[in-house]
Amino acid sequence: MHDFPEAPTPAFLFDLDGTLIDSVYQHVVAWRQALSGMGIDLSVWRIHRRIGMSGGLFVSALLRETGLKLTREQIDELQTHHADAYEQQVHSVKPLPGATELLGELTARGVPWAICTSGYARTARLALGMLDLPEDTPMVTRDLVRRAKPDPDLFLAGAALVRVDPAHAMVVGDSVWDLLAARRAGALGIGLLSGGYGRDELERAGAFRVYADPADMLDRLDELGVRQSD
Repeated sequence: MHDFPEAPTPAFLFDLDGTLIDSVYQHVVAWRQALSGMGIDLSVWRIHRRIGMSGGLFVSALLRETGLKLTREQIDELQTHHADAYEQQVHSVKPLPGATELLGELTARGVPWAICTSGYARTARLALGMLDLPEDTPMVTRDLVRRAKPDPDLFLAGAALVRVDPAHAMVVGDSVWDLLAARRAGALGIGLLSGGYGRDELERAGAFRVYADPADMLDRLDELGVRQSD
């Protein structure tokens, strides 16, 4: 009888906005408000397509579309204005269906997980209370890594935080930027439709499974190798 090594327990690295909390459109409005405050008029749909990227890349991509140039100081100011505008709307942000239950179920089954977000701690940590999570919840924010999505740094740091090999982790995200970063980190990608991207877009970016929202994923955990005995 062969003594084969035991398969590792799967681990999950979650994006935050549009994946665990229903905040994508609040961020879109906050970015539009911040941009308008600096005299930059952009359509909402153009902003939405960039949500999930690091703030710096986000601004660079949008400015490229307008042909405008901003200094590093102005880009930093723009990101501060975005955070201010988002905080004014945070009261309207709610957990996505099944998000709290999904994280609770993974914890109950002993499955490691962390939250990895391109948002800065100032706004991202507001989500912990919404999700009924303690302050010491494993979370990697933009402040803690050199580069955010679509670079893999956030997910590599998240895997290290919960002490798993990225190759044994699954990244759960709602945008193509999450899935590109997952591929670069060497992790499997799971797409959620709750951020506004379509199934085809998520699959083309590398999602091997796509679910409607966290509740749908919770109902199908067996498809991801999460067993009751885990």
